[in-house]
Amino acid sequence: MSIKVLDVTLRDGGCVNNFNFGEKYMNLILSSLEEAKVDYIELGYIDERNGTERGRTQFINEKVIYNHFLKKKKDGIKYVAMIDYLKYDVMKLEPRKDDGIDGIRLCFHKKDCYNVIPSIKHIISLGYECYVQPMLTLRYSDKELIDFIDTINREISDISGFYVVDSFGEMRANEMKRLIFLVDYHLKPGIALGFHSHNNLQLSYSNAISLIDYQTNRDIMIDSSIMGMGKGAGNLNTELLLEHMNLCCKCKFNINPLIEVIDKVINQLHSEFYWGYAVEYYLSSINHCTPSYASHFYSKHMLPIEQVGELLTLIDEDKKISFDKEYAEQLYRLYNASKTYDDEKILLDLKNKFKGKEVLVIAPGKSINKYREKIDELKEKENILVITLNITSEKSDYIITTRMDAYREALNKKMNIIVPSSLAKVSSSRITVVDYKKWIVVEDDGHTRDSSAVICLNLLGFLNVKKIYLAGLDGFSNDINENYYDPFYRRPVSGFQAHARNNFYKKFINERKDEVEIEFITPSLYE
Repeated sequence: MSIKVLDVTLRDGGCVNNFNFGEKYMNLILSSLEEAKVDYIELGYIDERNGTERGRTQFINEKVIYNHFLKKKKDGIKYVAMIDYLKYDVMKLEPRKDDGIDGIRLCFHKKDCYNVIPSIKHIISLGYECYVQPMLTLRYSDKELIDFIDTINREISDISGFYVVDSFGEMRANEMKRLIFLVDYHLKPGIALGFHSHNNLQLSYSNAISLIDYQTNRDIMIDSSIMGMGKGAGNLNTELLLEHMNLCCKCKFNINPLIEVIDKVINQLHSEFYWGYAVEYYLSSINHCTPSYASHFYSKHMLPIEQVGELLTLIDEDKKISFDKEYAEQLYRLYNASKTYDDEKILLDLKNKFKGKEVLVIAPGKSINKYREKIDELKEKENILVITLNITSEKSDYIITTRMDAYREALNKKMNIIVPSSLAKVSSSRITVVDYKKWIVVEDDGHTRDSSAVICLNLLGFLNVKKIYLAGLDGFSNDINENYYDPFYRRPVSGFQAHARNNFYKKFINERKDEVEIEFITPSLYE
């Protein structure tokens, strides 16, 4: 028995940044792993639909790897790439070359476990080592896994490795040991047994140590990535694994190159593309679904975390394995709109109060501090109503909020509240509940826009107000410190999210101008 380390930074880590490392960073990461003397280096994905020729670790075919990236192989290291079944036609692979990749890891879902066998045979016939990666291994019953292993033993016993894959980072130590023992017992001798984990429950390191202590006659392969770089909660840390193996297994890995590349490369990537433990990934793990759902719902910043967890429990079993954005948006709207409310009488009352009025809408952008005098002056104007969006510290006639924390604080302060039925069920003297589904916007791509600003402007257009003044609707930046006047409101926004939100609100507000006069009294990216 020997323990082999397979680093997945350039492949699994690439899921964080869409594989856009750039050639300089790709070479620095590769060089650091070679100097560290890891046993296997996974260079990336081979994907004919989304792959490119250079600058990324999602490759259009295996040839571009040695033409543009893997210039010179190091002795004692094996170089592999991953193929996601049906994302590359393995019949297009050329026979293995000495200066190319040594092996291919073929990953697949349970429904395709027998369909992949011809692909595995073809990969091996071309001279590549082939590593079998049944994703979400925990989803197989013992019988299903044993039957599949028996088929592997019978039809393609010359595979190089068979993996237990903890795709959602949900395996506890007892579950990992049970599957490892089951595979070890039934798999033909001479085939390496691998383990790939994600760190949603912060168990990757402890599970790896347990596996190192496991007694078997076959080689063990453990996947890891530098600084745990990987989607969501990330992976087992290569530098931690190598340190443990040096200390406890008398290995001689060189860790300093990894520390240097963390300082020069990985830290920069981490500041731009965050990965690591987060409560939403914990929730995805205990609900046995891809973390993409938790990330999608949480990044809306519309639901308290306990409701994100509740929403995850509603995902259909057959949808949990792969993220479906359209389904996620439908589920999100259904969850919020399920709390229906008849607001016809409420709307008549609001119309009487708002019709013909001018309305000052104050949002929590940073500009409201700089333009405080102008805002206060407008507040004193006759025949004007003041609405704040999620702000409880500003004097106003009404607050419109879609956030539970702001709603609770507004209740404590006895403010007049306009709130969608997704947050409250019953109107009262101070609480005006409007039907959630009436006032949101569903974009052509199915994306749901249900912020307080959207509900407010839609509602004011319906109420036939005379004019709307907008303050603090500044627009979004991916710099978390630039978006709100109060740090309490800060939520992380990616560059992509900022761009998408700015484009939406600019178009949305311009469309509202066809219904009512709108004037920005503070600078905005939406103008």
